[in-house]
Amino acid sequence: MVLEASTQIVADTSFSIRFPCMHTFKMGEAAHLLGVSPDTIRRWADSGRLVAHRTEGGHRLVDGTDLARLAQDLATAPGGDGTAMSARNRFTGLVTRVLRDGVMAQVEIQAGPHRVVSLISAEAVDDLGLEPGVLAVAVVKATNVVVERPR
Repeated sequence: MVLEASTQIVADTSFSIRFPCMHTFKMGEAAHLLGVSPDTIRRWADSGRLVAHRTEGGHRLVDGTDLARLAQDLATAPGGDGTAMSARNRFTGLVTRVLRDGVMAQVEIQAGPHRVVSLISAEAVDDLGLEPGVLAVAVVKATNVVVERPR
């Protein structure tokens, strides 16, 4: 799915699950983003498929860049049913790539099995702090996609 974007920034207050603005994710958050169970994330971390680091308190955190890589791998893996899901046309996912060229930038977000590509201003990329591994939301409205970061 390739969609063009406007540079409008919209605040999101409708999340039922709050994500940190950091580039690391708790096991449950990673599971939610990939559409799998937390136990699956733990098994992948234990087997080395996904790199997790322990906090001083013993909790495991997953690096956003590594999670973005795995999201892309899972999306391109054979065996998907090809069904699309969108809750109010919002695609929450991980930024997998940012290409800048002068005034404009191309931002790729892997939202479950959906790859959303958005063309936005380089200034908006800077303002939002978009880079691979960052959590972002692509909002589809008519022919426009708005990219935002949950806070």
